[in-house]
Amino acid sequence: MEADALPVTDRVVQRLRAFNRDFSQLMGLLESRYMGSDLSVVEARVLYEIVQREPVLARDIARPLRLDPGYLSRIVARLLRRGFVERGRGEDARERPLSLTAAGRTAYAELDRTTAAQTARMIAPLGEDGARRLGALLGEAGMLLFGAVPGEWSLRTFRTGDMGLITARQSILYHEGYGWGRGMEALIGEITAAFLRDFKSGREQCWIAEREGRMLGSVFLVEEDAETARLRLLYVEPEARGMGVGQALVKQCTAFAREAGYRRIVLWTHAVLESARRIYVAEGYRIAETHTHDDFGKPELSESWLLEL
Repeated sequence: MEADALPVTDRVVQRLRAFNRDFSQLMGLLESRYMGSDLSVVEARVLYEIVQREPVLARDIARPLRLDPGYLSRIVARLLRRGFVERGRGEDARERPLSLTAAGRTAYAELDRTTAAQTARMIAPLGEDGARRLGALLGEAGMLLFGAVPGEWSLRTFRTGDMGLITARQSILYHEGYGWGRGMEALIGEITAAFLRDFKSGREQCWIAEREGRMLGSVFLVEEDAETARLRLLYVEPEARGMGVGQALVKQCTAFAREAGYRRIVLWTHAVLESARRIYVAEGYRIAETHTHDDFGKPELSESWLLEL
């Protein structure tokens, strides 16, 4: 069976197994000694767990790493003989917590520096953009596979390449959610292109909500006239909804508009975009005008909103 003809789950299984094989080889995980040290991969991982959790009982390391207690006991014994680890007080060996000695801390610090340096050399050929993309993908993979807690999100201003990403993501989301196809994509593309071409520093801005290199949402504020700014293209990725991203983006527009000397902000939206409308209401906007159009292939009730500053 051709790979593309396989069910989605089977294709992902194949890709994940292939990635594991390639990554294991790339990081030298199949070698008898880890990163040129005197430790095996498993010994290095046990040392890491002790560093992170000391003082810690051996059984509390065995459980999350799924190591056989007897196997772990032999690893700990080797680390004790090398002088890297020492036991605290307890009634028996199983109840005596493990901690690193001074020699163990020195060995771990050197191993940590070597690992970080080799990983940095591996990433360097990717460049800044490639490294950013890799970080975003690893963060997303961690959330999907391990339920990892995502990092904090933040706001930044736009940079090269953002306009294409914004156009693509909004077009896809509006098409999937509301059936708005090429008409909406053309409109978004025109807005983002005009923003870059006619950008007025100090009077206009685009903000990106971002977490670990992944775009979570964006918004634009552009000049309508000397006293009026226009809020445009607010959107939030589904994964980020309920986190306050949309509200923060809208508030950023309000603060910028006041600082730039605008007296009001206007915006255009649609009645079906209920989440966005709730944000506008909370910020103090009111509906100034409504009308129906079919620019996106079917009748939609559009709304013009106004915020007096």
